[in-house]
Amino acid sequence: MSLNFDLPEEAIMIRNSVREFAEEVVRPKARELDEKEEFSPELCKQMGDLGLFGFCIPEAYGGNGIGYIPYLIAVEELARVDGSQAVTVAAHNSLGIGPIYFFGNEEQKKEYLPRLCSGEKLWGFGLTEPDAGSDAGGTKTKAEKIGSEWVINGSKTFITNAAEDICLGSTIQAISGVRPDGKKEYTCFLVDQGSPGYTARTLHDKMLWRSSITAELFLDDCRVPEEKILGKRGEGFHQMLDTLDRGRLSIAAMGLGCAQGAYDLGLKYAKDRKQFGQSISTFQACAFKLADMAVEIEAARNLLYKAAWLCENKKDYKMYSSMAKLYCSEVAHRCVDQSLQLHGGYGLMKEYDIERLYRDQRVLEIGEGTSEILRLVIARHIGCFNV
Repeated sequence: MSLNFDLPEEAIMIRNSVREFAEEVVRPKARELDEKEEFSPELCKQMGDLGLFGFCIPEAYGGNGIGYIPYLIAVEELARVDGSQAVTVAAHNSLGIGPIYFFGNEEQKKEYLPRLCSGEKLWGFGLTEPDAGSDAGGTKTKAEKIGSEWVINGSKTFITNAAEDICLGSTIQAISGVRPDGKKEYTCFLVDQGSPGYTARTLHDKMLWRSSITAELFLDDCRVPEEKILGKRGEGFHQMLDTLDRGRLSIAAMGLGCAQGAYDLGLKYAKDRKQFGQSISTFQACAFKLADMAVEIEAARNLLYKAAWLCENKKDYKMYSSMAKLYCSEVAHRCVDQSLQLHGGYGLMKEYDIERLYRDQRVLEIGEGTSEILRLVIARHIGCFNV
């Protein structure tokens, strides 16, 4: 019996095409977009034309149906260069398109997915609230059935791809009643941009992902019809947890790509930078930093690809998605830190890309499950609390 670690030919082709796009199209614009804190609809459309949206969606709904491993490789390659463009793709595929495909009815899929898979429009995932982050059960947004409509009141924050003209709407989780066991009932609604009582406002002055869209959402007697319920009433909490399990794979891919990008920049700089008459890459203190980075990146890549393989083959992947997200995000932390150290004072200057990667990395240990929460999730999976 043998193990095959070779990537499928299709995945290799996607890696090469996305790497070329990231280097030739994204990199020349990344610093300026970051400095201006400006989202680029043009880059988004180009990524749509390249087929970077709808990786896991059948062609009948506008996707390409290629699968999770090529999708994560595409996110990884974008994150090597620019976290903002990577998170636009990652969030839109996993958090925007995913819930509609996996839980929506046929009418909802046909109405939304073709436009979302093309890159023409983006979609948000409204879970986080000002007082409900890691405690998703702390949601305060409420939906009340009045006649043939649902009236939603509440707010959401830190929602990617949920404002600006390019955004079509967001999936909103709300408390819709009380279950027979006395616990809160959660339902998800598809809320279109422009719905009465719905406001999406772009957040500015971010430290990171400055050229991606991050929004806060306000629902003030927002009225949506019954047919805008995603799936069935009362299934919202399950839908959100399932979406986060899949979404953690894409954040792990962002961490892996960020780590690889930091390593590439550090190695190049160390070879080019001369001190005491020789390249600093020849100094043991610097060489060991790069060697440690290379080892951790290789370990992270194998863990992520295993988790993606399990997901793609409909095996139990949820513990591994948490492991991959935790490990890849923390490997990225260590790699950007060491790469910036190799750059010395120049690493603190905006003209060097490592400065942007250093900022972009920090949210990877927070979004879609903090490192602390993920350790708790993993501990539950391995039976720590079954005593």
